[in-house]
Amino acid sequence: MGESIAAGFRLENITPILNVKDISRSLAFYVGILGFKNAEWGDDSFTCINRDNTGLYLCRDGQGVSGTWVWIGFDGDISAFHQYLRSCGVVIRLAPTNFPWACEMQIEDPDGHVLRFGTEPDDKQPYAV
Repeated sequence: MGESIAAGFRLENITPILNVKDISRSLAFYVGILGFKNAEWGDDSFTCINRDNTGLYLCRDGQGVSGTWVWIGFDGDISAFHQYLRSCGVVIRLAPTNFPWACEMQIEDPDGHVLRFGTEPDDKQPYAV
């Protein structure tokens, strides 16, 4: 019975809410470095940032904990993106690494949230173990 009810609706989207200490510091990172756009209605306690039909909510001192992990599907040159992020002083937890599920890079935002950028794996290269 529950399965038929669950199948009867469509998910519009799923948007994580990240707990941050300082909205302006987070915006400098997400908008200034990663190229997101801040919602016009956002303020210094809650906002939404968007890019390419996806986004994140940022909530000052509420709704979540530091250290949340977020998967971000990436379509582009992940090695060039890695070099750009390094030049911006972004904390790199994992340089681009080829896994069977993705070529993945992990970075930290100013509040310690981990952003896992992943693109298609390179099937011509060995996979990390």
